[in-house]
Amino acid sequence: MDNSKDIMGLRKVSISQDFLENVDHSCLIEFGKTKVICTATIEENVPPFLRKTGLGWVTAEYGMLPKSTSDRMRREAKSVSQSGRTQEIQRLIGRSLRAGVDRVALGERQVVIDCDVIQADGGTRCAAICGGWVSLKLATNHLLSSGAIKFDPIIGNIAAVSCGIIDGKTKLDLNYQEDSNAETDANFVMNERSEIIEIQCSAEKKPFSKDEFEKLFNLANEGIKKIVTIQNSVFND
Repeated sequence: MDNSKDIMGLRKVSISQDFLENVDHSCLIEFGKTKVICTATIEENVPPFLRKTGLGWVTAEYGMLPKSTSDRMRREAKSVSQSGRTQEIQRLIGRSLRAGVDRVALGERQVVIDCDVIQADGGTRCAAICGGWVSLKLATNHLLSSGAIKFDPIIGNIAAVSCGIIDGKTKLDLNYQEDSNAETDANFVMNERSEIIEIQCSAEKKPFSKDEFEKLFNLANEGIKKIVTIQNSVFND
């Protein structure tokens, strides 16, 4: 897949559900050359702090294959602990997806979302959130069809996209090269109603203005609307 972008600046986004044969709730999501496998596992238990509360839980794990980038990285399984980046990203994914779930309707069970980056070219955390939502929706659809739950716990879509300022211009969905040269780097997580769930935005080379931030927000909002349409097409086919 090439890295060409549409008129809005979004790379080609595709989602293939049931990507893994031995996993019921999986998908492969691609943002240009970035590819992430997302799976959902339903566990009939919750963390100790939620026992006997009637509330469900959604959590996430994130990792990158050693050769998902041009230079081989060390497997974190061989390390004493996960890197700070990995911990930060998987917490972001979990927080983002929980924002779109009615945890009472989910019942006292946990859904674990695994996001494994098999090829990285920028925007892996955003792709993981978008694909993670699809795998979560596949899992909750299974719970509904099996009669394990009575009401759909999915409140709405959750999607994310990166954007930034490069040479004074706002750009959407940064690939690795663009991200490496960005003056401002941002990740926006929103729902289908354009409500904000989380924003990560930092000045990489120089401060940015309120007007520039608003341009980034508006660009991300339009990109997320298109991603939501792509997410929904998985279930409408």
